[in-house]
Amino acid sequence: MDLRGVGHRYGLSGRWVLRGVDLALPAGALVRVEGGNGAGKSTLLRLLAGIEAPAEGRITGRPARTAYVPERFPAALPLTATGYLVHLGRIHGLRTAEAKRRAGEWLTCFGAAEHARTPLVELSKGTSQKVAVAQALLAAPDLLVLDEAWTGLDTAARTELDRAVAERVAAGATVVFVDHDPRRLAGAADLTLRTGDGGVRTVTASPVTGPTSGPRVLIEAVGPLGAVLPADLPGAPIRERGTGTAPDLVRLTVPTPYSDALLTTLLTARPPWHIRQVAPVDAVHVTDAPELPGPSEPTGPSEQAEVSELPEPAEVSETS
Repeated sequence: MDLRGVGHRYGLSGRWVLRGVDLALPAGALVRVEGGNGAGKSTLLRLLAGIEAPAEGRITGRPARTAYVPERFPAALPLTATGYLVHLGRIHGLRTAEAKRRAGEWLTCFGAAEHARTPLVELSKGTSQKVAVAQALLAAPDLLVLDEAWTGLDTAARTELDRAVAERVAAGATVVFVDHDPRRLAGAADLTLRTGDGGVRTVTASPVTGPTSGPRVLIEAVGPLGAVLPADLPGAPIRERGTGTAPDLVRLTVPTPYSDALLTTLLTARPPWHIRQVAPVDAVHVTDAPELPGPSEPTGPSEQAEVSELPEPAEVSETS
């Protein structure tokens, strides 16, 4: 997705909120947008999502499946929570039955299933926000734009949204977000942008090479005989292989928001990997070990220890 010479102002004589913005947003990237109040963060997000058209310049390459969570959810709609989600699902091209199934799954994920038949106008602010987030995730968008989407969510729902963001990025989507908490998805962003003085500048622009800040998770896995790790693992985990009595053991350290997506990749590989342990890094002792060969390098004989027959991988919901 590309922005070339993009500018925006509200009204023909209004001041330019943004001007001369040139950006390239790659697929499969997590993009954080920072800036002070009134610096144009929300305006940039609305332009990216297609809610606003630029006053000048061009935006090209926007994915057909685009979803947006606004800073303020318009809860005064004459629909129930499920009715609203099904309506949005139909707009995204889902059949009614499929939209209803996914609506139920996402309301359950965010702890709002009991409000499925509640009119939107009767929902609390927190539950309304859960519905707003659910509608954005309903059709597995290729561009997901989140404007303070975590605000008002309880701890469990925030964790669920972290997980959903990581899964969308792992699936190749671009996710752009603003959040007032600097710890939100700390260490996971591929690109950080800052708005201000009418422009947008790049603060950081590099692929995730491993967790450098924020919470991390250690996943210990054993692959089938002679197997190598799948390519393009979510979150670009730090890789270590076992030593001594467990040469077939692989340790993967990844930012917490990417842990579920990484587990899904390992469990659904063909053949699947066996998961030995999943634990916060602070709760385990990780010893230094040689770096694991890349996915194209064959495993040496010493790493081909015989393992027991592996169970079939867990079924993964297409909306989780």
